[in-house]
Amino acid sequence: MVHGEVWTLKEFFVYPNEYIYWSVQIVMYPFMTGLVAGAFVLSSLYHVFGIKQLKEMARFALVFSFALLFVAPMPIVLHLQHPFRGINVFMTPHFTSAIAAFGIVFSTYGAIVASELWFLYRKHFVETALPLKEKQDKSLMEWLKYLVFCTLTLGVYDISEEALKKDEKAIKILAGLGIPVACFLHGYAGFIFGSVKANALWMTPLMPVIFIMSAIVSGIALCMLTYIITMELRKWLSARKKTAAQRFQSKDEIAGVEVSVIKMTAKYLLMFLVLAITLELLDLIFRGYTAVKSWDVLRSVIYEKDFTDIFILQYTIGNLIPLILFLMPGLTIRRTVLGVLLVLFGVFMMRWNVVIGGQAFSLTFAGYMHYHLPVIPHDWDTFKEGLGGALLIGLMPFPLFWIISYIFPVFNVKESH
Repeated sequence: MVHGEVWTLKEFFVYPNEYIYWSVQIVMYPFMTGLVAGAFVLSSLYHVFGIKQLKEMARFALVFSFALLFVAPMPIVLHLQHPFRGINVFMTPHFTSAIAAFGIVFSTYGAIVASELWFLYRKHFVETALPLKEKQDKSLMEWLKYLVFCTLTLGVYDISEEALKKDEKAIKILAGLGIPVACFLHGYAGFIFGSVKANALWMTPLMPVIFIMSAIVSGIALCMLTYIITMELRKWLSARKKTAAQRFQSKDEIAGVEVSVIKMTAKYLLMFLVLAITLELLDLIFRGYTAVKSWDVLRSVIYEKDFTDIFILQYTIGNLIPLILFLMPGLTIRRTVLGVLLVLFGVFMMRWNVVIGGQAFSLTFAGYMHYHLPVIPHDWDTFKEGLGGALLIGLMPFPLFWIISYIFPVFNVKESH
């Protein structure tokens, strides 16, 4: 059976060898890389632009971006018929194609994030390793912890005020350097689609810019959602461990931090959301105004076949409703959770409409193809290219973030930055 045949339905005049080859994993690929870039940009708002109200969120977003980094290439690896070929992107990077350039961009970005994390947490590594080094009778877990943190210090134990100032300067330089690299990491995904001349829906110079802006929106939204969930778990755990008086004081303190950080972050989410919506609408209006020869089939896809996906699910539920929620005065945590969930849904639908919608019409311009997401898998192909594979990719960053946070704690860290 041809790849894509099982989930493709054809209508009217379609070439025999045409199928929906790029399935949900290619939707997840730009979605996950966008989350990486967006989370890093959020962390840089403090480190580069000095927005002090985002100090705690910046550390949280940087660690979360690092966790997302490991998941970003996984949709491509799963989508490949021979997954081990995916390593070729990293082992033989070159600029002759946008996909091949991913190896260079991804490796560069990974090095920047890892370096920034090291400078940010170097004091924590030293303060954790030194007491364990002096302790005589170490348990097995303490030996393991000592080896990990001693290795992470890279032999640099100087935590004087002068050394920490140098660390702070290095963090600012790396964060500033990382912003264009993070944008390019995701912008090239838009470049891949925008440079396909054979596809009328994808061929637009605005595609990379739209991808970058929506990436920042999705990254900020996911960081906000994860931050809220983490803070709620901290409140619940503090309530279990302390007395009634301490419990009330601790929960109140955590809740106060949570609300102030979320309100400030929501302002920047709203700003980037307005820019993303404006760019998408500008692209849509430009297509209708220029009305190139392929406009007839594009109009039938946009305003008829995919009307619900584009105008109801993406623009109304994913853009307009969260925009109203964040513009309303007196922002609450519950309203924020609903808003960021809808924003994430809207960005996912934007990726869906670009990837799947771009394959919805035949090259004959006289036929259509419909993609049916495999929900119940009956073999490996329908699992990885179906709902199961998408959920696997979507949930993977959270256990990774939980594990990484043991090395890079996101709360209660003594630092001078």
